[in-house]
Amino acid sequence: MAKIIAFANQKGGVGKTTSCVNLCAALSLSGKRVLLVDCDPQGNASSGMGVRKSRSPNIYDMLIHDVPSEDCVVHTDFGDIIPSGREFAAATVELISRGNREKVLYTALQRLYTEYDYMFLDCPPSLELITVNALAAADSVLIPMQCEYYALEGIADLISSIRMCSSRLNRRLHIEGILLTMYDARANLTLQVENELRRFMPDKVYQTVIPRSVRLSEAPSHGLPGVVYDRSNKGSKAYFALAEEFLNKNEGKRTWQ
Repeated sequence: MAKIIAFANQKGGVGKTTSCVNLCAALSLSGKRVLLVDCDPQGNASSGMGVRKSRSPNIYDMLIHDVPSEDCVVHTDFGDIIPSGREFAAATVELISRGNREKVLYTALQRLYTEYDYMFLDCPPSLELITVNALAAADSVLIPMQCEYYALEGIADLISSIRMCSSRLNRRLHIEGILLTMYDARANLTLQVENELRRFMPDKVYQTVIPRSVRLSEAPSHGLPGVVYDRSNKGSKAYFALAEEFLNKNEGKRTWQ
């Protein structure tokens, strides 16, 4: 049975999609069966996995037209993906009139639960109906965030939303972990924010941090995750370290020596 993890942060530009794509690829390269579900109408995770945004059927067809989830899966060399596309931007409006509208994604993914070890849900950078669907379907939430003051403010709001969703829609939902991205150890603010987070949530903040990396930024333009595009750069090495920490936490074993 797959563990389902939503990658969420209502603040954009924090490395959410980059983290989702690269952790998916790193785990796939270690032999895990991973499905990435692109829940963002921008479709950046789809591009990052080398899948055209115009590819159909996709998540829109799965949620709105009830196309079986297995028909929407695209297989790649670094993990499977259910892609997104521009038409998915209308999904929020179209789902409003649906019964049990917060659990449409949960229901659609049930057919795939036994096919994967992990499912990653890349959420839009907002707390709207699609994100609520992802939180209702997930077992846990992984929160990528930058070490800056506004991000620290925003994470309090996100945690409140997660708790509300847990109490009303999905009692198993919990915080998987907080991942510090675009990390710059030379900046005092970075260290201050990190210290605050580790003081208040010591068991939730990953030891691995993700540094700024030009190579990670270049990778999507080549239709590849950064860990595949340039495995040796510092950003890729950090995501491989994150994959190991993630597996140690979830399965209690090492993957790389």
